[in-house]
Amino acid sequence: MHRRLHGRGALFDVDPAGLAPRLVGLRPHHHRGHPLEHAEEPPFVVLTGARGLGKSAVLGELREGYKGHTPVALVDCAEDQFLLPPADRPADSWSPLAQALLVLAEQLAEPVTGAGRITFPRLMSGLVAVAAGGWGDADSERIRREVERILLLNESGTWISGFAGRWAGKVAAKVVAAATGTGQLLQGAIEATLESVAEGFASRRQQKASVWYRTYPNAGGNAQRGLILLARHFQAGGSPREHAERYLVRALLADLTEAYTGVLPRMRRLGRPLVLLDNAQSAPGPGLVSAVLRDRAEGIADQVAFVAARRGEGRDELRSAVRRELPEVARRCDWTPDAAPSSRALLVALPPLSADDTLHIVGALCAQTPVPPGLPPAVHRLTGGNPLGVVLLAEAAAQRLPGASALGELLTAELRPAEDGPGRPAYETLLDRLVPAEYLEELTVLAAAHDHDSACVLAAALLPDTFGPANVRALQTLLAEEGLPAVPGRFVGDPFVRTLLLLRLHLRDADHTAWRTAHETLTTHYSGAAHARYRLHHELALGVEEPAVAHLRDSFPASDTRTWLRTLRFIASAPYFHAHDAEGHDRGGHGDRRTAVALGRTDAEQAVPDGVDAVLHLRVRRLLHAVWQLADPLVLPDPRVCDRLRFELEQLSNLRPAGNALLWRASRDWPAAALAGRPMDGPGTTGDAGTPDDTDDGPDERSGEA
Repeated sequence: MHRRLHGRGALFDVDPAGLAPRLVGLRPHHHRGHPLEHAEEPPFVVLTGARGLGKSAVLGELREGYKGHTPVALVDCAEDQFLLPPADRPADSWSPLAQALLVLAEQLAEPVTGAGRITFPRLMSGLVAVAAGGWGDADSERIRREVERILLLNESGTWISGFAGRWAGKVAAKVVAAATGTGQLLQGAIEATLESVAEGFASRRQQKASVWYRTYPNAGGNAQRGLILLARHFQAGGSPREHAERYLVRALLADLTEAYTGVLPRMRRLGRPLVLLDNAQSAPGPGLVSAVLRDRAEGIADQVAFVAARRGEGRDELRSAVRRELPEVARRCDWTPDAAPSSRALLVALPPLSADDTLHIVGALCAQTPVPPGLPPAVHRLTGGNPLGVVLLAEAAAQRLPGASALGELLTAELRPAEDGPGRPAYETLLDRLVPAEYLEELTVLAAAHDHDSACVLAAALLPDTFGPANVRALQTLLAEEGLPAVPGRFVGDPFVRTLLLLRLHLRDADHTAWRTAHETLTTHYSGAAHARYRLHHELALGVEEPAVAHLRDSFPASDTRTWLRTLRFIASAPYFHAHDAEGHDRGGHGDRRTAVALGRTDAEQAVPDGVDAVLHLRVRRLLHAVWQLADPLVLPDPRVCDRLRFELEQLSNLRPAGNALLWRASRDWPAAALAGRPMDGPGTTGDAGTPDDTDDGPDERSGEA
């Protein structure tokens, strides 16, 4: 089933069964049953993660794998049809959730292998009542159009086919003929609906559905009164509408349950019906999820397999949910709910792709083009395994190889879509899909920041006056809600997204004015000695290297080796998007001066300051440029620079007996990591190259152990 996906076998595997076959009770792409896990009540599965992790692709694969074998429906809650009511429909008779229920039922009604259409008389009756609340001044054609779509939910596709059209005409005629006044009009529509159910169907199941609303609160055992109350609650808005919407969700699930009851339906229908919700963080997602979870917690059971996808972790809405990583649910869910409704949800975090997955994707998309061996690991390091990033970069490589020599060239070159149409730079396409469009400009500027204070300084320098500290905090909150990681020392924590935003900042104007202003602003902000590493980082981003060389040279003999390595790594994580000359000024072309410096080719022309150790000075300068080049996520690692990095660290280890173990280990770990496409973590660094904390994450240099 997952032939187009990588790294998602825990969801789709058949033997042994992954999560989907165990919850649906069917093998994907086959009408073959599989033992149900949690047969009494399935967990409400919610796939979580940031943009680009393939949540929508997973839902699409689920739909394709089960379509035609069990009732399945997919709704994207971010679609425009859920934003606003149709132009001729009053807002008090429409909601995103009611619209979603109609769309879901239309898909779930489709016939499947061994079984005909499912009808939805309960939901149909409720939706007609809700719609009738907006018919006060409607023309007969609009009423007929709205009614017919809803009543088609009760089409069985048998001898009664076409009945919905006649039924819609009857309801419309009765409504138009009704006396004026909301109560009488609404009552007339509901009477026509209930009468049509009774007249058109004789089965016990349909008759049960026609009186289902007798149990609506305060209905007094009268189905007609129950529907009138439902419609009035819906029109009232607020919590009364939420109450009515919950009953509509319950009606949908009751109709599905009815379709699976009785001996004959159970023999014909295999597996559970499957409802898929994409972008469930947007309305109507939260309301639908909440209604299902509350009913299940109150003992109102259903047998529908829900799989939703949402950005972020949903910690506010789903506080008590069971949380698992994808590999943890590969063979069993290990899910037990408690009394809280949200505990009925099972949140599954989609992980990034592995290096092997990236290798296979690049190889498949570049099948007709020789791929440099360093490209797949470099793509994996840059993207962090983000599936969208991997696929788009692989497509860019297929279009540009063998001409492109660095990932930066692939990102800035035009990516031509499969269909005819103008190309766009790949980085713009990626940002369109990875970053909220309404905050792209602000995030482009603030990507250079490290924390709230530095972000405020950048906002004051480069953003409108209306964007102040409160807006900065709101944007930090938004990033967390989007599922982007919070990383100390980085305002935008995700390295891939941050790199794309900084690239956009650099290319924002032809002379890189905004880029220089941002880094000059932060250089001034971090003028104090306590924040020297930040200042040197931003100076290096501007091509000014001498202050960094001097600081690292002078601090090497006496500083803690672990701290010194951390500082080197942080300073050298400065972005590099454009070649600089020796004075730090931008120059044209694609030349990378860092390689020449790292290999010692510029040593002869370098003026060493008076009174300093010339050998140490040049060695630190070569080392800084080697780390700067090898840590750059946009270039392929140069084996010659890796060899030089190893040599320079070895030589430094001879000068510091107390720190010999850490320096020696770095001389082995850092070049190996660079060649393998991994971040140069190791002694003196944390998991993120730019993290400026002093966490003790390496071997204690006092132990003398490597």
